[in-house]
Amino acid sequence: MAPQHKRAGVRRLALGAAAVAASAALASGPAAGVGVARAADPRAPAPSPTTPVATPSALTPPAVPLPSAPTPATTPVAGQEAPAFGVFLKSDGRGVARMPLFSHWLGGADLRAGHTYLPGHRWRDIEGSADFLKVWAHWRNKKADRMLVLNVPMQERNEEGVSDSEVRRLLRQGAAGEFDHHFRVLAERLVELKVPDTIIVLGWEMNGTTYTHRCGPDPEAWKKYWNRIVTTMRSVPGQKFRFDFTPSRGVDAVPWTKCYPGDDTVDIIGMDSYDQPAGMSFDQQVNEPYGLQHHVDFAKAHGKPISYPEWGLFRNGDNAEYMRRMLAWMEEHKPLYNTLTDYCPHGVWQCGANPRSAHLYRSALFGRTDQATPPLTPTPKPTPPSTPPPPADCTPIDLGSWVEEWLGGKLCLRFDWW
Repeated sequence: MAPQHKRAGVRRLALGAAAVAASAALASGPAAGVGVARAADPRAPAPSPTTPVATPSALTPPAVPLPSAPTPATTPVAGQEAPAFGVFLKSDGRGVARMPLFSHWLGGADLRAGHTYLPGHRWRDIEGSADFLKVWAHWRNKKADRMLVLNVPMQERNEEGVSDSEVRRLLRQGAAGEFDHHFRVLAERLVELKVPDTIIVLGWEMNGTTYTHRCGPDPEAWKKYWNRIVTTMRSVPGQKFRFDFTPSRGVDAVPWTKCYPGDDTVDIIGMDSYDQPAGMSFDQQVNEPYGLQHHVDFAKAHGKPISYPEWGLFRNGDNAEYMRRMLAWMEEHKPLYNTLTDYCPHGVWQCGANPRSAHLYRSALFGRTDQATPPLTPTPKPTPPSTPPPPADCTPIDLGSWVEEWLGGKLCLRFDWW
């Protein structure tokens, strides 16, 4: 599934509109308060959805202070962490800013996995701008048991419809070591930012047709190229990276097992699994060739933990049964981590089109920590998730959904200064 990318012009427009609205609010009196929860955005390209993003009422920031940084604890031994869950909310700093709000919606649930994507436009993006990465590194380092999950493209022009013959040529160049230096720069930057234990989801969904880093045009070259990248990044002093091999569920363009580069350079075997195609039941998703069961069995045979870096609703609409079954599947098979994709049509918090699934997801994970595992028993007749009311004497300002989506919530104006 493609990460989101939004044009810079739209971002500048949104910023201007927000500034005007804030200035107008401040003009009402020196003691009037204007608040919105938002982190500074990196200058790297922000993601944009493949489908329109709805702005539900659940996106309104709760009237509570954001949590302060906890005291770091001892880092867990690699491979022995309790299963972590998280959510993809946005690639840039807005994704970080929204995680406390998402956690609040889940009753303070502990989001230990933070998930983002490096843009794949040009090599300078794949090298990882410090401005893009530092906000994620800051979030990761506030608590020792958190994990940063970073999707890394293997080629530039990664979503530009490059032909199979060109992909084949690029894969062979990569296998020969022509792009090693870009990945060395990325590894050095991650170590510099004190996130040397980042989970690298390298060349994700390689069994499909979407990306320039796809495997199908030359699986042998793809595997050699993967191995060169991992060897290069592991050669950087101080690194503790784990590399996650993550196909999309099913056969897609090529069976994903044909792309598996070997146990020496793979630490985690992941799977991106959305509720698709239309009409497919969850049992079919489990039992199809190269489906969920094959994934679990393959990882077990290779002695690797599993993960679900991307999952969510898709072709079957607001499918609460899929949500229930997928949560139960992960409860049973204990992936190292899972991160729900939360924008329309996949999500439950930033997408108001899925109220039944949102209610079920929230009921199952409300207040959840590593020490408390509520049973997966949804309410018989689900209702949409509730929205925290605004604070007393605080009036939300309607700026339009596109501005509020950029801000990560509504501006709230207080009139209790008199």
